[in-house]
Amino acid sequence: MNPPALRAQFPVFERLAFLNAGTCGPLPRAAVRVAAEVLDLAADEGRATAYFKRMLDLRGELRAGYAALLGAQPDDVAITTCTSEGVVRVLAGLELQEGDEILTAIGEHPGLLGPLAAARRQRGVTVREVPLAQIAGAVSGSTRLVACSHVSWIDGSLVPDLSGLEIPVLLDGAQGVGAVGVDVTALGCTFYAGSGQKWLCGPVGTGMLWVAPQWRERLLAPGPTYLNLADPAAGLDAAPHPGAARHDASAQSAEAAAMAMASLAVLAQFGWEAVHERAATLARALADELEQRGLSVAARDSTTLVSWQDPDPPATRERLAHDGVIVRDLPGTGLLRASVGAWNDESDLERLLSAL
Repeated sequence: MNPPALRAQFPVFERLAFLNAGTCGPLPRAAVRVAAEVLDLAADEGRATAYFKRMLDLRGELRAGYAALLGAQPDDVAITTCTSEGVVRVLAGLELQEGDEILTAIGEHPGLLGPLAAARRQRGVTVREVPLAQIAGAVSGSTRLVACSHVSWIDGSLVPDLSGLEIPVLLDGAQGVGAVGVDVTALGCTFYAGSGQKWLCGPVGTGMLWVAPQWRERLLAPGPTYLNLADPAAGLDAAPHPGAARHDASAQSAEAAAMAMASLAVLAQFGWEAVHERAATLARALADELEQRGLSVAARDSTTLVSWQDPDPPATRERLAHDGVIVRDLPGTGLLRASVGAWNDESDLERLLSAL
């Protein structure tokens, strides 16, 4: 791997120490360029048949690209707009009822907690929270779904082995896919929802949902629209696609799909294993340096997130931003978080440490 060559793909590093891919990853020049090309063609030719065909072709390419990252087959991957859309589609399609229990982890992201709270209000399900490390052993006789993070958004902790569970498992992969290696089969999950705009450096409005093959027909598609139908011309007799495409987002622009593909290509050329390894190594180095300087670093696994205690996280975040260092604060936790990617280098870490 050539780290300087990877870093050079992202204009933001010409000015900033950008350490916030856990919100949105840095955007590569190639993605901006291809979006402009698609939009120029749309402006010149009109958004008619050619534009629509390009959108469908790109959607197929993106589905295959996401599937490769998940260790999955393209037919089992839906194209969504974000992690939370995938979560919502799973909860809507499971037909959970009053008295059913959803087991989740303490401190989950609002993108997961919001849909779980809605299921509790609207369907009468019970939602029980336990520490992430204990979730596998906390399943009860009434548990119908385990829904938790693959990688905790707060401290970078990894989900424990859930492969032995006999109930469906939904993993929130917002801080997983692109940041660490993902093998949905090895993870033991039934559904994996992920983001395209974070560690995959795509545009906002991209993401994916993996559905285990045995759940293709069991997970209902509660609101299939034009792109979800195998034969839209069949009217009321139109059936959803047989694969996960029945759960695709109703609309996604050609330019968004083109940008997402361009960003995947940029990262793939440096090798995903190398990208994951470098990011984890840099994050570990940052955590060590923070501890050596007397800061309290949250317990973490070998992932890309580093969080530490701060007396006034919002104020410190603003001060760091003024100094050209971009991190985020985690509301209600007393923590600041740095998201360290393979595109970062030691100068970014030193700039953060010096500014602190």
